Amino acid sequence: MPINRNILILAVAVLCVAVGVLGYKVYEDNREPKGVQINFGPGGISVDKK
Repeated sequence: MPINRNILILAVAVLCVAVGVLGYKVYEDNREPKGVQINFGPGGISVDKK
């Protein structure tokens, strides 16, 4: 019993969208933040402008 062609196209489209969304999420997670970054550490407080 062959798979309906429309279902196959829909499955491929859903997979492509999922890969795109996950790729964008990884990109956003690894991107350097813009603005001011405040770090608290053993040496005190440091403020970096990005």
